Amino acid sequence: MKRQIVIADDHPLVRRALSDSLGQALSDTNIIACASISDVLEAVEQIHADIDLVLLDLDMPGVGGLAGLTLLQSTHPLLPVAILSATVDADHVHRALSAGASGYLSKSMELTEMVSAITEILAGEIWTPSYLCKSPKSESEYLGDSLFRSLSQQQKRIVIMIVEGRMNKEIAGELGIAEQTVKTYISNIFRKLGVTRRTQLAVLASDYFNLKG
Repeated sequence: MKRQIVIADDHPLVRRALSDSLGQALSDTNIIACASISDVLEAVEQIHADIDLVLLDLDMPGVGGLAGLTLLQSTHPLLPVAILSATVDADHVHRALSAGASGYLSKSMELTEMVSAITEILAGEIWTPSYLCKSPKSESEYLGDSLFRSLSQQQKRIVIMIVEGRMNKEIAGELGIAEQTVKTYISNIFRKLGVTRRTQLAVLASDYFNLKG
């Protein structure tokens, strides 16, 4: 089954160029091009759980700044959304990630770098421009000191479901993703939190999420 990625940009040439380039580079992916936030919402409503990622222009008509991200999160909180923008500075990046974006990509990126970033996000990672990762202090401004703040929203949701005792098949069914994808998420969660078993994760996560393991 092909992955589904939405590209939302109001500039026809940019939208077409990105759709063509990523469609060729990610052969196992279906690209859905949207010109407005309403188009994105319609696509999400029609396809819903099968959408793996939305690449959202930072300045869409009627929803400038992070309003588009906030709108998508309010209606589909588990949908991974990465910002795609020509404006790439520390303040914009940190604000977007703090608001829950799964990544922040520049329109001027080389195609190979953009594909690499998208691949990381699809694996459940939070992707940031490399120059922002050089300073641990800058990174902690949006990730925070807790280990759990390094997890994406999808990873946090999976942690909660693990603490609730859900099995991989149940998690996959509820989130609308493949069971193998769940295993990849869990592997990355274990690595980030420094645990090797679900029981360890449950103990570590119970206090943070205020849950009972």
